[in-house]
Amino acid sequence: MKSIKILSLFILILTFLGCEIQTEAKTLRLGHGLDVSHSVHKAMVKMGEDLLERSAGKLKLEIYPSQQLGTERECLELLQIGSLDMTKVSVGVLENFAPKMKVLGLPFLFRDRQHSFNVLDGPIGEMLLNEGEKYWLKGLGYYDAGSRSFYTMNKPIEKPDDLIGEKIRVMESATAVNMVKALGGSPTPISWGELYTSLQQGVVDGAENNPPSFYLSRHYEVCKYYSLDEHTVLPDVLLIGTYVYNKLNEQEQKWLNESVKESVKYQRILWAEAEDEALREVQKAGVEVIRPDKSLFVEKVKGIFEGYKDDKEIYPLIKQIQETK
Repeated sequence: MKSIKILSLFILILTFLGCEIQTEAKTLRLGHGLDVSHSVHKAMVKMGEDLLERSAGKLKLEIYPSQQLGTERECLELLQIGSLDMTKVSVGVLENFAPKMKVLGLPFLFRDRQHSFNVLDGPIGEMLLNEGEKYWLKGLGYYDAGSRSFYTMNKPIEKPDDLIGEKIRVMESATAVNMVKALGGSPTPISWGELYTSLQQGVVDGAENNPPSFYLSRHYEVCKYYSLDEHTVLPDVLLIGTYVYNKLNEQEQKWLNESVKESVKYQRILWAEAEDEALREVQKAGVEVIRPDKSLFVEKVKGIFEGYKDDKEIYPLIKQIQETK
C-alpha cells in the first residue's frame, strides 16, 4: 500500500512538472544596433507587449539594443546558425545575404514615400521578404527608415560635383558603393558603431543617412552640412531565423506575425514625428540643411539602372516597382 502511495505521488509530481514544462513561456531574443530612443526600438517594445498579451504570456520578446550582440552583419550570421532568434537590419546589409533585396537600394527608385509603402506592403515586398529563406533568414516586415541623404564636415553638397574627392561612409553594400561612385564620391564602408570616431578623426569626410539617424547618432556635432537629396528610400527589415520560426507552432507564428504587423503601423507614425523633430534639432545645433536640385543627382545615377539591363532577375523587378501605383 505504501509503495502504491509513493508511486501515485511520483506520477502526480511528474504530471505537474509536465504541465509546468508545457506551459512555460517561450522567449525570442531580438538583437539590433539602434539606440533605445529610436522609433524602431520603440515599435519593437510595443511588439513585445502585444505578443505577450496575444499569447497570454506564452510567447515573450527580449530586446538587446545598441549593438549589444554585435553589428548588423554579425547578428544576421548569429540568426543563420541559430544563436540569435531575431534581428533588424537595413536592406543595404541584407542584400549580401538575399541578393534580390539589392533592388531596394537603387537610388531614386521610388517616386515618393507612399509609392515605397505600396511596393513594400504588396506582393513585391512579400516576395522579397521570403528571398532570404534559402539563407536561413525569414523576413517578417519592413520598418520605415525614411530617405537617406548626404551629410558632410567641410562643405555643403549642392550638386553631384561637390562629392568629387569626398570620402563618404557607406554600408557594406555594393549598391551603395556604386551609387556614391556614380555621383563622384569615394565610398568607404565602415560599421555604424565606428562612424562617429571615423568622422572625428577624418577617416571619412561625411556619410549618408536619414534625419533621425543623423540626429540620434550625434553625427551633427561633427558634420554641419546636411544635403536633402533623398537618394534612397531604404527600409529596415525585421527578420527571424528560419530554424527558430519553423519550431514555432501555427498559433505562435500567427501571434508573432500579427504583433509584427501592428508594430510596423505604429513605427510609421513614430517615424514621421521623429523626422520632423530631427530636422528641427540639428538646425538648432547649427547644421545647415540644404535642399538641392534632385534632378542633377537623378541624371548622374542613370547608368546604374542601365547596368542591370542584362540581369534577368533584377531588371524585371525594377520595371515592376516603377509600374506599381
